[in-house]
Amino acid sequence: MREISQFALGDIVNTDVLQEIQDKFSETTGLAAVIVDPEGTPITRTSNFTQLCQYIRSTPKGMARCSGCDDSGGRRSIDLRKPIVYRCHSGLTDLAAPIIVQDQYIGAFLAGQVVLYREEGEDVKTEMCKRVSDLELDEAVLSELFDRVREVQETNIKAAADLIYIMANYIVEIGVANIVQKKLMKELQAKAELETLLKATELKALQSQVNPHFLFNTLNTIARLAMLEGATQTQEVAYALSDLLRNNLRDMDRLRTVEEELKSVQDYLTIQKVRFGERIHSSIQVEPEIWTARLPALTLQPLVENAIIHGLEGRIEGGAIKISGHLRETDVYLEISDTGVGVEEGKIAAIFREEKRQKSQGQTTGLGILNVHKRIKHYFGGQYGITMQSCLGSGTTIGIRLPYQTE
Repeated sequence: MREISQFALGDIVNTDVLQEIQDKFSETTGLAAVIVDPEGTPITRTSNFTQLCQYIRSTPKGMARCSGCDDSGGRRSIDLRKPIVYRCHSGLTDLAAPIIVQDQYIGAFLAGQVVLYREEGEDVKTEMCKRVSDLELDEAVLSELFDRVREVQETNIKAAADLIYIMANYIVEIGVANIVQKKLMKELQAKAELETLLKATELKALQSQVNPHFLFNTLNTIARLAMLEGATQTQEVAYALSDLLRNNLRDMDRLRTVEEELKSVQDYLTIQKVRFGERIHSSIQVEPEIWTARLPALTLQPLVENAIIHGLEGRIEGGAIKISGHLRETDVYLEISDTGVGVEEGKIAAIFREEKRQKSQGQTTGLGILNVHKRIKHYFGGQYGITMQSCLGSGTTIGIRLPYQTE
């Protein structure tokens, strides 16, 4: 089955370069030439077109028929995977060579508009006039213009077909080189962005992963607990804070297991539970079968912190946060939902537009939803990452999709 390319020929090879190649070919061989897209629409200016063909194309019906013929010739060449010589709708001889990039048809190199040397008694002119009689063109003009069409030997036209095939392959090489170069540049840019992001993430973790506001509130909580009660709960908070800091400051550039990330979340929730008391309820319902799945460091805890700070903290009555996860076929799906104040639809769109991102205010990790989203995409590919849904006054749900990888 023929596969039409996701690429546009003019996008992967500069149109000016295509035009120069086509013009040189036409100048060398004396043949008319044009390069068309998969639908047969020209993407270059025609070179050396005969006056006869220009006259036929001067009517809308004639142009449509010529374009359809060009399309048919290109598609026949792609089906055969080689250059072809054929008669056009008006009886002239044309040739076509497919242009294929990464096994996808992106256009064709068309040439011709000539007449093969005729056998004795063969009346190609009369046949041509019959073929285009329904176009309501002046037969005398057709006859005169036909007499100006070049006659060529069959061996010459076959040699020209081989030549345009070579040129089509040259165009393919240019196209593939452009694709590879663009892909390499994109990968290098993504790598550079990730390295910058990791450095910034590590710095944020050192400077403000547990930022001054959060650290100040936590230490105040510990001090109040030490004064008002025994040391058991104080010890629990201190250990949770210690583990949280230790886990968040080490190995920032490696993948962690879901289980390790959940441990950081539990430590964080332990601290927040003491701070907010019964105002905030939390639950973790992650299937054990995905505990060993890998994900970037600091994926879950920043999103949980974001839910509490921006979703629940401002509500006098507090609310609930739930972390869930399961395996669906070959992908891991994690979800962080809260019953907080919600987020406006426009703000959600802005979160995922990096150019619109502004420095957030308040007690946040500085990592942000967008950064977590970008790191997931970098590690696993464009089909993975974060989705966000929210309803003002009802809460927000962040979905995370990852491939199930254990190593």
